[in-house]
Amino acid sequence: MTDADWAGFRADERSLDPDAYILLDYYLECEGDPERAALHFCAEQSTAQWRRVGSSEDLRPRFGARLVDLQILDQERPGFSYEVGRGRVPSVSACRVRIAHPHGNFGPRLPNLLSAVCGEGTFFSPGAPIVKLLDIHFPDAYLESFEGPQFGVEGFRERLQIHDRPIFFGVIKPNIGLPPEDFSELGYESWLGGLDIAKDDEMLADTDWCPLERRASLLGAARRRAEAETGTPKVYLANITDEVDRLVELHDLAVSRGANALLINAMPVGLSAVRMLRRQARVPLVAHFPFIAPFSRLAGFGIHTRVFTKLQRLAGFDVIIMPGFGERMHTSDDEVRDAVNACLAPMGRIKRSLPVPGGSDWAGTLRPLYEKLGTIDFGFVPGRGVFGHPMGPRGGAASIRQAWEAIVAGVSLEDQASRHPELRAAIEAFGGSPTVAPTKTSNGNGSGGES
Repeated sequence: MTDADWAGFRADERSLDPDAYILLDYYLECEGDPERAALHFCAEQSTAQWRRVGSSEDLRPRFGARLVDLQILDQERPGFSYEVGRGRVPSVSACRVRIAHPHGNFGPRLPNLLSAVCGEGTFFSPGAPIVKLLDIHFPDAYLESFEGPQFGVEGFRERLQIHDRPIFFGVIKPNIGLPPEDFSELGYESWLGGLDIAKDDEMLADTDWCPLERRASLLGAARRRAEAETGTPKVYLANITDEVDRLVELHDLAVSRGANALLINAMPVGLSAVRMLRRQARVPLVAHFPFIAPFSRLAGFGIHTRVFTKLQRLAGFDVIIMPGFGERMHTSDDEVRDAVNACLAPMGRIKRSLPVPGGSDWAGTLRPLYEKLGTIDFGFVPGRGVFGHPMGPRGGAASIRQAWEAIVAGVSLEDQASRHPELRAAIEAFGGSPTVAPTKTSNGNGSGGES
């Protein structure tokens, strides 16, 4: 191809119809001329061969992805950041590129979108073996074709009648080995202690030793008893992750037995399957994050977690559980904030999803988490912090509520603990666990695992 041919994959962003394109931000490492590599990248993920033999037809104006910005971050590196089987190359450049891709190429279909922006043309483009999709921006015209969350943050809060604080989740522990009778008793005790939502672990689905039908029946009954005793709404969050052809069946089974929210492991099941279920769902859908870290963890390769978060929101999740702060989750503070912001930032007509960043949380991590996010629009999801509490799940849930009351009152955790034995026991039991370093940093909008 000549320079003139490659120029067909370059454009001034201001000259393009903003309703016709999604914008994609990538990190690339490439050999040779960075601009030529970026233009080749555009060609590969859109038209590839843009003219058929024996014809003057040019497919680029309609189908071609366009390079609209190129920032060279580093040049003349001795090699790529990761071994890619290429041996030593004479010169490698690291770049950040923005590409405008016409969404008419794939339409409002999540499998086809991913096939274009994360597919063969993207990750196998000649000369650019190191690629990471950093962000994706959708025009309102594209978003109009998606339903997004059915309830969103506001609808989820309305169901729980909670409008002035975070939502308190708890993962019933031990997470996978209990019979339904014992499992439901733990959930009941946690609700009486002040937990809003008792949930299945992402590993516990429809198993022989804890069948979903029996578990949902008992937890549903326990939830209704707890609501009657406390006078407040409660949620049992049942995991229905399974084969795609069982999702609607398991939705109907769990909801009919008493589950009033459903957990789905988003990427193992598939975003298109979630979108299908969203159209049938009568209760909020909650995402969990298995199968995301293998794509996102490397700094310069794969897909950033903010992209996964936006796609889960687009597919229809009302709540998105994600890796949170702290060393255990292997995620930087900035990346957590980015994922939280992807839940809460404006996105056309798509409702906001409730972010739930977690990882080894207990009453002592609530304040620093809140201060890092700078918003009450998040879920807090301890596991052992409630169900491993020395005074049982009722005491563990109470310690979470007491920690929040200390935040509202502006008193220290230690002062609050002097008046509340549940919180004092939590500090004694979990105080040596890793906590989130306190900070007053906030991005204003509330940006950002469980154990």
